[in-house]
Amino acid sequence: MADLKAFAEQLVNLTVKEVNELAQILKDEYGIEPAAAAVVAGPATGGDAPAAAAEKTSFDVILKEAGGQKLAVVKLVKDLTGLGLKEAKDLVDGAPKELKAGVAKDEAEALKKQLEEAGAVVEIK
Repeated sequence: MADLKAFAEQLVNLTVKEVNELAQILKDEYGIEPAAAAVVAGPATGGDAPAAAAEKTSFDVILKEAGGQKLAVVKLVKDLTGLGLKEAKDLVDGAPKELKAGVAKDEAEALKKQLEEAGAVVEIK
C-alpha cells in the first residue's frame, strides 16, 4: 500500500506539462485516450489549473455538409465511425451533425483532412 500512496502523491504533484506527456504515453503505448487521462489527472494539478483551462485538449468534429461527393463521404463516415451504412447515410443527410466528440487535436485534424479530401465540409470545435 505504501507504494500506491507514493504513486498517488506523485500524480497529485504533476504539472500540466507532465500530465500532457503522461497522457501521450498512455495513448501511444497503451491505447488509453488522453481525454480519459486528463480527467483523472487534470483536477490534481493545483496551482496550474488556469493554464490547463486555457489549453483545450479535446475537440468535436462537426460534419457541416457532404459536398459534391456524397457517396464517398457516406462511405468514409461509415469507416471512420464504425456505423452501419444506413446510420452513416442518415448522419451525412442530417448535416450539420457532430461526427465525433472529445477527440484529441491530432485525431480531429486527421479526420477533418480525410473528410475534406472526400469532398465534405468539416469544422473542428
